[in-house]
Amino acid sequence: MSSLVQSVDWLAIAPPTLAAVVGLVVLVADLFIGEEKKAVLGWVSVAGLAASALMLLPLRDGDRATFCLTGDAHACSYTADRFTLAIQFLVLGGALLAALLSVTALKDADKDLPEGEFWFLLLSSAAGAALLPASRDLATLIVALEVASLPAFALVGIKRGDKKSSEAALKFFLSSVTATAVSLMGVSFVYATTGSLYLTQIAYKIQHVDGQFHTLAQAGVVLTLVGFAFKTAAVPFHFWVPDTYVGAPLPIAAYLSVVGKAVGFSGLILVTVVALPSYGDVWGPALAALAALTMTVGNVGALRQQATRAYSAVRLLAWSSVGQAGYLLVPIASAAYSKDADKAIGSTVAYALMYAVVNLGAFAVAALVARTSPLNRISDYRGLYAGSPLSALILGFFLLCLAGLPPGIIGLFAKVTVFAAAVDAGLGWLAVVMAVNVVIALFYYLQWTTLLFRAPEGESEKHRVPAPLTAAIALTAVLGIALSGAPQLVLRFSATGLF
Repeated sequence: MSSLVQSVDWLAIAPPTLAAVVGLVVLVADLFIGEEKKAVLGWVSVAGLAASALMLLPLRDGDRATFCLTGDAHACSYTADRFTLAIQFLVLGGALLAALLSVTALKDADKDLPEGEFWFLLLSSAAGAALLPASRDLATLIVALEVASLPAFALVGIKRGDKKSSEAALKFFLSSVTATAVSLMGVSFVYATTGSLYLTQIAYKIQHVDGQFHTLAQAGVVLTLVGFAFKTAAVPFHFWVPDTYVGAPLPIAAYLSVVGKAVGFSGLILVTVVALPSYGDVWGPALAALAALTMTVGNVGALRQQATRAYSAVRLLAWSSVGQAGYLLVPIASAAYSKDADKAIGSTVAYALMYAVVNLGAFAVAALVARTSPLNRISDYRGLYAGSPLSALILGFFLLCLAGLPPGIIGLFAKVTVFAAAVDAGLGWLAVVMAVNVVIALFYYLQWTTLLFRAPEGESEKHRVPAPLTAAIALTAVLGIALSGAPQLVLRFSATGLF
């Protein structure tokens, strides 16, 4: 009988561990630092996230695994392979950019947001999000999902005395808890039929389930996917997204739109492609239908936003993120039908990296406009070029990337890889649905882009850009332009090596 756990590879677990340790340091330091010096906590957090991301460099040469069963070297709870490193880079990089946005947001809030608690919650959530792609057993996977999610609930509702923020947090919390409960039931069904929580063991054992337990295993597969589908904002688990993004501080909305999605998609990939490849006939059609439904509902929702409605810019980005989630689901569904599942999953990772860069950049410019126009309506962006030419050009570039139009070559490249994954897997109908949705999305992305360069209705406002916000906008712009010049780098980096 194999015994439990063995030695720990501290280097392999360093990225999420460092983020968690810095979070604890910030929480304790908050007790001893005076109000006038609280800003230092933000810079410590930024430095901690940067250090966590740098800890990925020593891991890039090969696979490492730890917390393995002594009797089975392939049954491990934590694996740092290429897929893990790509998602951890996305998560920690996204959290770092959200932290840069937060430094300015907390300063502008003028003590309306509790700084120590804010940074502790952000770092804790980032640690959980970085742990999840490395998780290779269902227990660790669910724990990582909750560690990433629970602090996010508090971050959404952290604005003191703001009813909109509290309502958004409550809606986010209740719907997430329900989805997690359903997932846990699914995990219990899978465990009951296989007798193991390790993904590699489940992949083998679930193929040899007794016929009388076959229906139970299928139900377990479907129910397990529900919690991760919720995190990805897949329809019909998307209803929390618009209100949550509007109620949350803008940097947290940006964080949820990128890091929250990375958590959901990495969990979906691990459960489907690694643990349950033999049940592709169950999860493949389900995810294909979810992808078609999600991209359609998301893009139609974004199309319906009125330019003069309060927070319409954030709502458009929220609905757009639902639509983008549909595109991200396409290659995962394709993996069920493809002979090369690694290539299909690589397409999702490549698209997620592109989306992370440009969506965080769009939120950064939205945070800049919100400093002078707190209601953040789309109409507030009219004539942005007159008051802040560089910001308008950068936002226009990001919107064209999301639309998949030149000069946003990286967006076009990412969409082509997703199309190719669907066509190669024989899902021609899904590629057609995606093509229709890309055309729908063109309308609202181009409409917003043209608004930036129209003559302003009144006198154009000059936007003063604080240093952290400048750094976030500049970093995303440089990355977006560089990747548009060499888009093949994304596909090379996102080669997953899951098998």
